[in-house]
Amino acid sequence: MGLADDMRWIPGGTFRMGSDRFYPEEGPAHLVEVAGFRIDTHPVTNAAFAQFVAATGYVTLAEQPIDPAEFPDTPPELLQPGGLVFHAPTGSVDLRDVSSWWRYVPGADWRHPDGPETTIAGRDNDPVVQIAWHDAIAFAAWAGKRLPNEAEWEFAARGGLDGDTWCWGEEMTPDGRWMANTWQGEFPRVNTGVDGFAGRSPAGAFPANGYGIYDMAGNVWEWTVTEFTARHTEQPAPCCHGRSRRGTIPRKVVKGGSYLCAPNYCLRYRPAARQPQSVDTATCHVGFRCVRDE
Repeated sequence: MGLADDMRWIPGGTFRMGSDRFYPEEGPAHLVEVAGFRIDTHPVTNAAFAQFVAATGYVTLAEQPIDPAEFPDTPPELLQPGGLVFHAPTGSVDLRDVSSWWRYVPGADWRHPDGPETTIAGRDNDPVVQIAWHDAIAFAAWAGKRLPNEAEWEFAARGGLDGDTWCWGEEMTPDGRWMANTWQGEFPRVNTGVDGFAGRSPAGAFPANGYGIYDMAGNVWEWTVTEFTARHTEQPAPCCHGRSRRGTIPRKVVKGGSYLCAPNYCLRYRPAARQPQSVDTATCHVGFRCVRDE
């Protein structure tokens, strides 16, 4: 899954991008025209990424050594290659403090997405995660593709339903059917898994949208090439945010929400939803899919 023979043609057109009904960064809703393109029917999977690594010897950012000189105030135990991993707290927490459930875990990478003791064995069709933005760019170039921009991604996610709340319409669970892998229960402590999954699900486990594309809502966030701005009408900041081993840290738009999105915290498993992600950050809930122009 996720390679050149598993794509759908999306006809070009004009649509209402964004929303004025939910989070401020989604507005203002505005008309956007996109040209036709092909898009992967599924997020890039562990199996597809493994093919890329086997063919090229590519080493992801989460696997690369960290220069201590670039992080002089960081404890030595955190200066090991790794990624961010979700850990459910056992008690009540302040939802404004993401450190209550996110931990930097040395040894977390695409082969060990939830920490060094975890594995992707038997999970070939799960979306690959712990992928930084440049890792996604590298895969796309190898596959003869590219990453989508935000407008392309959202147009495809809507499946022909211009302005609807969800990728499948206006009802969250039509006829009681779960349409995406999201969080049920009180985030971040209790995920009941009523939709069938308490973590990442295999690509295609939920229904496709109107364009025949799977997992455009929930499961894992997906990288785009678009620079994040606080509103659609704003320009990207001339500088970036903080510093990293790569210097300044650009932030790209990620789309689609993930299995960690819940109504009480992150109602972002909608096509209009968007969020910033630093390009040097790899996490257990961000992956990607590719597009092609013909």
